[in-house]
Amino acid sequence: MGMSVTISVATEQDAEQIFRLQYLCFQGEAALYGNYRIEPLVQTLDSLRQEVASDCVFVARLGDEVVGSVRGKATEDGSAAISRLCVHPRLQGHGIGARLLRAAESALAEERGATRFRLVAGHRSEGNLRLYRRVGYQAVGRAKGSDGVEMIVLEKPAGQYAQTA
Repeated sequence: MGMSVTISVATEQDAEQIFRLQYLCFQGEAALYGNYRIEPLVQTLDSLRQEVASDCVFVARLGDEVVGSVRGKATEDGSAAISRLCVHPRLQGHGIGARLLRAAESALAEERGATRFRLVAGHRSEGNLRLYRRVGYQAVGRAKGSDGVEMIVLEKPAGQYAQTA
């Protein structure tokens, strides 16, 4: 790969790159479900900017290019919701997604007191589900996304974030 990928907290200046990357990365998910109105594809740049300002957002960079991103948000019940994990298609399979998850989990546990992490993945998204299981998440239920896609709800205790692969 030449240059190494670094993980850092997203800044307001990263919002447009995250927005474009998210749109690119979630095309495959949309095709998998035959639904191009899934939440990551209809999100506005303004709402993404608000998330960068208020939530726990990390990016993976290769030089100046944002090549990955993840978001996390503490919830009322002491858990943390992790969402919108994406890695540029040309860099998938190199551990960047797991590194982004670790960064978000660590920050959410240490800075925001999360006791467990929760995320959702589409029921047909086998690659994503494999990654989440590999880093310690277990399916705890199902839900329907606001876009109509059937989702699998996965969780893991916050104490496990340091041991993820």
